[in-house]
Amino acid sequence: MDSPVRFILFAIVTGIITVLVHMYLYRRLFADTSEHRVWRRVGMGVMTVLATLLVLSWSVTRFLPMDAMFAVATGVWMWMGAATYLLFALWAVGGARKLAQRLGRARVAEATSPAPQVVPALVPAGAPGPVELASPQVGAAPRHADAGAPSAEPVDLERRRFLARATAGGAVLASGGLTGYGMWSAFHPPQVNEVTVKLPGLPRALDGFTIVHLSDIHVGPVIQRRFMDELVARCNALRPDLVAITGDLVDGNVPSLAPSVAALRELRAPHGTYFVTGNHEYYWNHEAWAEALERMGVGVLRNRHVRIGDAGASFDLVGVDDWAARASGRGYDLEKAVAGRDPERAAVLLAHQPSNWRVAAEAGMGLQLSGHTHGGQFFPFTLAVSAIWEHDAGHFEEHGRHLYVSRGTGFWGPPLRVGSPSEIVKVTLLA
Repeated sequence: MDSPVRFILFAIVTGIITVLVHMYLYRRLFADTSEHRVWRRVGMGVMTVLATLLVLSWSVTRFLPMDAMFAVATGVWMWMGAATYLLFALWAVGGARKLAQRLGRARVAEATSPAPQVVPALVPAGAPGPVELASPQVGAAPRHADAGAPSAEPVDLERRRFLARATAGGAVLASGGLTGYGMWSAFHPPQVNEVTVKLPGLPRALDGFTIVHLSDIHVGPVIQRRFMDELVARCNALRPDLVAITGDLVDGNVPSLAPSVAALRELRAPHGTYFVTGNHEYYWNHEAWAEALERMGVGVLRNRHVRIGDAGASFDLVGVDDWAARASGRGYDLEKAVAGRDPERAAVLLAHQPSNWRVAAEAGMGLQLSGHTHGGQFFPFTLAVSAIWEHDAGHFEEHGRHLYVSRGTGFWGPPLRVGSPSEIVKVTLLA
């Protein structure tokens, strides 16, 4: 688990944001749309319950049995995604309405503003010419110091209420459609993406070697055994030589999730299945999960490397612990992972985060397989992740060295995938 101080800070910040968002949603969806007391009380009760459940989902669920929280977590996290889109939809629809109002007022003001009348003024003889002065309109009221101030217009409460309801209704329809699509995409089987990589130093005998890359599955209260069985079947259909899982496999403890994760026993790859830790494993006792996976037949690479192949043709598979766990004393240690390795041999690095790729490439890693970013998982966070991470998702190459960042095979938090579908990556190595 993370340190108590870090956990408390996380809970406070997320709690404050959650409460503020739900207060805003209550005002726009209930308070602004009706004066009816019962309607407002119902809205306040609904938003209070949803906000409370959402706050507790990030804290209390860590200490309660996973099975008992399955239904609650599913509903609450779905609401989290829907609330996110509802918030953006309200901003977008409301902003468009205000912009249209301002443009309309500007056109009306332009159409009704009088053109100044110009009359010649009397000038003395010998002057260069007449001076033109703007004269006031005939019958115009005398101007005072506050004549330029806008006059107060009566507020049309019925029109305001109509616009508030139209805005709320449009936002609900737009966010509902987008949320529905995102949920369908999240629970839809991951798409298979294939990439071909020329791996420096790979023996000719291993030309065409295939690796199925999985990352960020996040087995937990929502993703369970049924999802895992389907995932394993899809992986086996690709007939990989090796399966690599680059972290964030779980979101829960071993007793609760081992039955679902045990589906990995059915993976079929001649050269085995290997795993490296992600940051989420450190939230749920990474040592216990490493031992559990080894018992399931999954090789756990914790800052070490193994030889893949035989004496005639082989390459090194290098695995490092999560980059963010360096401060814990059991995190990313590339130097330890490659100790004793022949630097001339071909090497593939498994690392949860795409951090430190260029340094790893200089250390002889011809290909790095990573995840962690989810590619943003759903719009508009896809834009934020793209801005934060230089290598957010997909295949990158520099000076003959390669990096592939998976968008993730499952999902975390809201069961949504919009603009960043989940994926199984089939990597083919070429000599």
